[in-house]
Formats: sequence, structure tokens, C-alpha cells
Amino acid sequence: MNAPQIEAPTIEAIRANRARMGDLVITTSVRRIVDDALAAAVGASTQVWLKEELFQRTGSFKPRGALSVMMDMDAAALSRGVTGVSAGNHAISLGYSARILGTTAKVVMPKTANPFRIHVCRELGATVELVDTVHDAFARVKEIEATEGRTFVHPYEGPKTTLGTASVGVEFIDQVRAVGAALDAVIIAAGGGGLSGGVACAFKQMSPRTAVYAVEPEGADSLSRSFKAGSPQSIDVVRTIADSLGAPRCEPYSFAINRRFVDEVVIVTDDQIRDAMRLHFRVSKLVVEAAGAATLAALMYPLRERLLGKRVGLVVCGGNVDAETFARQLLP
Repeated sequence: MNAPQIEAPTIEAIRANRARMGDLVITTSVRRIVDDALAAAVGASTQVWLKEELFQRTGSFKPRGALSVMMDMDAAALSRGVTGVSAGNHAISLGYSARILGTTAKVVMPKTANPFRIHVCRELGATVELVDTVHDAFARVKEIEATEGRTFVHPYEGPKTTLGTASVGVEFIDQVRAVGAALDAVIIAAGGGGLSGGVACAFKQMSPRTAVYAVEPEGADSLSRSFKAGSPQSIDVVRTIADSLGAPRCEPYSFAINRRFVDEVVIVTDDQIRDAMRLHFRVSKLVVEAAGAATLAALMYPLRERLLGKRVGLVVCGGNVDAETFARQLLP
């Protein structure tokens, strides 16, 4: 199947956008993890490099995309504020971005959203509305746009969002090259595909020989279904502990950018994600949310034999989880 033809951001544009954001986002750390337990899980000859986006402002990669959209809004639009749909991380990033840009955010979240994330949104000054499902959330956001004039900042769709998330990939490549290394493969978690598409776009332009894998939980596999169908697909309901990856549908631009630059989408189970959360806690000393552990789960399970002996980069996309939820998710 031929990849859809779209206009992808250039490396020059990605770097310029990253420079524009300045210290509103940070260049997160990259570490190579060497540990016996990790070697047993992924293969002793496999090198594992982490791009630790859980240390980004707001606890996930999301401000990179939100700010890339909001910094292009004119003064009138900015004064009316923004709105968005999220299970948590995008909502938190909108609260942060609105506060630092001097405007307001009204976010719509499903009632199943983690109470900790709802609290953080409100702490940042966002108004939070809770609805029954993520599908209801998208419908409510349309009403808010129409009645309040707020700008809808999509959680993962669009060229500007991709322009922002692509900076994760550019930084990752630069940081690994700075210590004289290169990655044979990179694995990125995919919800709607905003992060995976952006990172893949950067890697395939700067390091075309690097294999790029996106990973989804089996209970939220809209991107995988879209790849198989050759067009954007939806799912009826999200069933995964990795709620940050629970996009109800794949959108046209996100699908196209992923289809062009991602080599393959792989699927992991919730139990495999739990195993990866435990391993992160042991070997990298990171408390990651379920979505943040999906990339390690992919390396431990569906990609283990294929990437044996390779230098593999994992994007750890977020760490917004409270202690109670984290402990509960680690239980068998």
C-alpha cells in the first residue's frame, strides 16, 4: 500500500519551532540503561536508550504540541481561550499552556479519567467538565467552540501538533549522536498518533536507516486497524489501563504522517504493560504511567527477537500517575 501524500514538517522547521518554544518546554534527558534484569528481559546484547519525556513540563510530552498550536493563535482568539478533549495529559498541558500564554482553558474529560489528573488540571487553572465517554467529550467540545468561541486544540491531530512532537525525535537523535552512538530502532507509543507520527517524521529524515515502530495497547488499537484498512478507523470503546493511549479514532493527518514514516505498528497487552512498569521501576528507577511503559513492553515482547543485539531507543512518554493507581496497576 502506498503511503498517503502529505506535507510533512522539515527538520529546519522542527528546529525553528523548538527554538521558538524556548524554555517553555525542556530538553528531556536521554539515558542508556545497563542492568542484569533488563538484559534478561530484552536480551543481553540489546542496548536500551530512554528518552525521558515524563520529565517534561506537566509530566508528559504534550506541551510540545499544544504550544505549537497556541503560539500561532492571534490575540483575539487567544483572549477567548481554548478547549480540548483528554483523558488527562493533554488537558494538563492545555492548563499549563493557557496559564503561561495568559489565557484560559476549558477541558472535557471522561468520568473515568484519573482523579489525580483532574486535580492537576484544576490546579493549573483549567475548567474541567466531566462526561460519560470520550465520544461524548468530542461532542461537548464542539458545543463549547460554538457557544464560547474557544479554539479547539486537538490532542493529536494536525500539522502544528506534529511539528511540536517531532522535536522529541530531533532531540533524541542529537543527544545519542553527541555520545557517539546511533539507534538501529526507535519505539514510540501511539494513542491517536500525534507523538509517533512526529517522532517518526524526524527519525526518517535525520536517520533513515533507523527502524521506527509504534506500539498500541490491544484495547485501543485504532492506528493498527487504520494501517490494515488503509484509511483512518475508529473503535467503539477503549479498554486498556493505558488510558493516555485511548484515542477513539485515527484522524486523517495523523494517519497519513504515521503511514508515511512508521515502519510497523505492534500491539501489547495490559499484562505486558504491567510487566514493563515493574521493570522500569526496578531498572530505570522510573515511576511511569501505563502509557509510558508501552514502549518497553513492545521491546520485551513482540519485538524482542527481532531487535536482539540492536541499539534501541524508547520514548517514555509520560509519568502522570498517582501512587495508589501505580501500585494497583502493578498487581497481577
